[in-house]
Parts: sequence; C-alpha cells; structure tokens
Amino acid sequence: MVVSALVTERRDPAPAAEFRRLIDGRSVVVSFVTVTEMRYGALKANWGELRRRELERTLAGVVAVQPDDELMTACAGLRDRCERAGLALGQKIHEADRWIAATALHLGVDLVSDDAVFENVAGLSVLSRTG
Repeated sequence: MVVSALVTERRDPAPAAEFRRLIDGRSVVVSFVTVTEMRYGALKANWGELRRRELERTLAGVVAVQPDDELMTACAGLRDRCERAGLALGQKIHEADRWIAATALHLGVDLVSDDAVFENVAGLSVLSRTG
C-alpha cells in the first residue's frame, strides 16, 4: 500500500501524505514480494514507459529484503501460527501478505499498512493511517 501510494502520489497526493507521516524519519524496507507485485501491477495495467520509470525511481529509494533461510523459516512459522489461530494471514491466498508480515517480524520493524489481514498477528506491530 505504501509503495503504491508513493508511486501514484502526483495523481492522488492524500494517501501518500498520510503514509509519509507514518514513515517520516525511518528507513523504508520492503519485501521482495512488494517489488514483484508493483512491477506485475504496472505490466497488468499496461503502464507506459514514463510511469514505469517513476515506479523504478521509487523502488530505488527503498531497501528490498530478499528471502534467505532465516526469513523462509520465519514465514513458515508465521503461516503455521496463523493457521492454528484461525487468522486470514494463514490462508494460501495471503501468501504475498505473509511474506511481507514475516519480513517485518524477522527484522523487528513496524509494518505500515491499512490492510486488515495483518490485524491480531502476535508480535506484529502495524501502523495504519486509520489508527
């Protein structure tokens, strides 16, 4: 959500401004999944070259965390805990979201998102525009 809002900031500045307030003064770290989803979305929407360049400039300003053995283990454990707790994040459909949450948990950083799928996950600190 945050990267998407930053990419579309010129077209719709309000969400980006709200997310910027939450991330101000922090290093921005994203999961490899976020980069993948943003690039896929640009392809699916048939973005032109200028808009794709804007996306790549935004992505160049963040650190993309790649999966390693520790992160893969963290993600597997997160899925198990979420399934056992009956949380949506444990469902297969939320694989990408789970990687994002596992990355935040593994690094011990806040996850910035308005997505309700991240609610009630033990140990996960979520910052949202609404709360």
